Amino acid sequence: MHDPPPSAAADKAELRRQLSRARIEMPDSIRNEAGRLIRDHLLEMPEVAAAGTIAAYYSVGTEPDTRSLVFALWKRGSYVVLPVLLGDGDLDWASYEGPDSLAPGPRGLLQPIEPLRGAQTVARADVVLVPALAVDLSGNRLGRGGGSYDRALARVGPQVPVIALIYDTELLPSVPVMPHDQRVRAVARPGYGITLLPGAESANPPHGYA
Repeated sequence: MHDPPPSAAADKAELRRQLSRARIEMPDSIRNEAGRLIRDHLLEMPEVAAAGTIAAYYSVGTEPDTRSLVFALWKRGSYVVLPVLLGDGDLDWASYEGPDSLAPGPRGLLQPIEPLRGAQTVARADVVLVPALAVDLSGNRLGRGGGSYDRALARVGPQVPVIALIYDTELLPSVPVMPHDQRVRAVARPGYGITLLPGAESANPPHGYA
């Protein structure tokens, strides 16, 4: 008699541990260079160059650095909105108006201090940039487990480029998937640029998030 397979939740937790450990062991010089290269790839992407509104995020910890990316998008005239974590784990959004428009928030985040624009703001973005620990070839995204971005991405239309920013080794053949998980449509990696994910073309049917 075979043991039952481990649950997707347990598989996710173990994969998160492995990926988080690898990120911690990464030298700062490699992490900083990865952020610079990802920034340049995204700034050269036609969809990003043409976007009026971009939903982005301010990196923390071992994530690929997005601070110079956010600043560059803002300086060249894009309307950049960043997430504000709400008490129930959902994401509201507020505009980025330069580094001085940010203040410490929960979980080590830096969040904009501008007026909140509402959770539906992400639905009006022309491009959405999201964090991830890994993404698979079908666009399934492994986040940190809070579910905030799954709720946000459920509001984004099927034609909007949703791009996860990851390191080179974090595009995997598959990641564990749960019913509420929302897919991304591309990844940005330092050594490979932008990779579109054909398996994500029919992504993100509604799963009960509003």
